Amino acid sequence: MELTERDFQLIAAIQDGLPLVPEPFEDIGHALGMSADEVIERLQAFLDDGIIKRMGVVVRHHELGYRANAMTVWDVPDDQVDAIARRMSATGLVSLCYRRPRRPGWSYNLFCMIHGKSREEALEKIATLRALEGLADVRYEALFSTRRFKQRGARYMVARS
Repeated sequence: MELTERDFQLIAAIQDGLPLVPEPFEDIGHALGMSADEVIERLQAFLDDGIIKRMGVVVRHHELGYRANAMTVWDVPDDQVDAIARRMSATGLVSLCYRRPRRPGWSYNLFCMIHGKSREEALEKIATLRALEGLADVRYEALFSTRRFKQRGARYMVARS
């Protein structure tokens, strides 16, 4: 796909996030002389052609009152990890769940991010997951965040001077 100047302007317009307004694609389109439908169609073409890998939401948990964030790591049987991860993800208690290979000195193979408004709430969610999945005898650790880093999406364009 050959990108036009308007394509570069569109990518620059979305890379810092969509405007927090009821009709963000309308606003972006208006600024670029496009309709909202044209913006959406062009973004879909970028996705289809691999120019943009994905579009998603970056949730700023702290601003929503979630102050206790625990990456919970589990040492589950390898032949069960995919099924357990699917079920954990479906509970609504986990915001991110993925498998990682075991490493020397690190036997954990399932990683789940759990957010709570307090440490106690996050620990309760972990206890609920353990009970739901029958993981009372499975080794796990809750690694609570101690520092916040700025979250943002991918940067595709640098400002032109």
